[in-house]
Amino acid sequence: MPRTVLFGAFDRHNLGDLLFAHVVAALLPGQDLVFAGIADRDLTAWGGHRVEALARLAEEPRPANVIVAGGEVLTCEAWQAAVMVLPDDEANAAAARFGRQAEGRAEWAQRILGTARRAPYAPAKSMFACPGRLIYNTVGGVELATSGTDLRGEVMAALRGADFVTVRDRVTQAALAAEGIAAALVPDCGALVAELFGDRIRERGLQGEPAAVRVAFPQGYLAVQFSADCGDDATLATLARELDAAAQATGCGIVFFRAGTAPWHDALEPYRRTARRMQNRVYLFESADIWDICALIEGSRGYAGTSLHGRIVAGAFALPRVSFVPPDVATGGKPCKQDAFVAAWEMEELPGVVPLDDLAAGIAQALRAGPLQLAAHSARLAGLCRAGCAQWIE
Repeated sequence: MPRTVLFGAFDRHNLGDLLFAHVVAALLPGQDLVFAGIADRDLTAWGGHRVEALARLAEEPRPANVIVAGGEVLTCEAWQAAVMVLPDDEANAAAARFGRQAEGRAEWAQRILGTARRAPYAPAKSMFACPGRLIYNTVGGVELATSGTDLRGEVMAALRGADFVTVRDRVTQAALAAEGIAAALVPDCGALVAELFGDRIRERGLQGEPAAVRVAFPQGYLAVQFSADCGDDATLATLARELDAAAQATGCGIVFFRAGTAPWHDALEPYRRTARRMQNRVYLFESADIWDICALIEGSRGYAGTSLHGRIVAGAFALPRVSFVPPDVATGGKPCKQDAFVAAWEMEELPGVVPLDDLAAGIAQALRAGPLQLAAHSARLAGLCRAGCAQWIE
């Protein structure tokens, strides 16, 4: 019998990536699963898995069915992937070096990752000594159309050789269709978090730091997150102003949390600087355990942030949500995964990706959404996701 390898960015701390492994595993009860990433890592301390490097697993003579579990994996370049699995000090040095110059990037990434693939999170059957089936589940790649020719060619070749491909947004679907690759459109599998793990998450909310937040804000709170690239003074000043206005209008507390601690994700320091600018009370949620993070979101009045999976988890629990993006993304002119998700799946009554100057208004709009509408939409996406996954499970 072939073994089943679940593959994704389970090797770095990011809410969505670590949740994918749990969701897809729950859809495959009773199977002997191996969890793989691009590097050997142990994320169990944060609610993740012990992960093995796919390049090494691919050399073994035993047949393997490989499921790429989800996420924005199609356009993650090798050097970026390598940076994100390094310790902070090494990652910062590598990012500073290769962010300015392309020379030597590929060779350095190959040494770190043990593979010459330009898109290491997009595996191909040709990598494997004894390939089984290759399935891509609700993956994204909104920048594929504008990616370099070599990376795009490698990704398209991998997808052409796959046995089944589903994508989570129409931008990615259109990019694949332009290359003659048919991919079904299915909601991101984070939509199943409440259905599969709701009881576990609600129980988690009654203990530890999630419980402390509820005690601190008996009138309710907003779960707020933003990535470290929002950390310039002007952006933080705008965030402080808008969040103060939202807190005053709603009577909610503000709780900052990190949806990912890997390099280029979130950091505590920008939250502290924002809190110092604010008039209203702020709680800095320090736990990075993914189940604590889900419990924090589940117990909130609503979510606002840059993390796509902060929004998706809030949606799974039928909560109001609003997204914003870092200034360079907002003005860069490229498609972003938050916009692509909203366009494909979000209910019209909710705001999509709002300008920072309109964040308070966006939060107010989100909170006006009716609970019954939110619940019906959550159930609909979960049903579509489960049905989409059932196709390749069969």
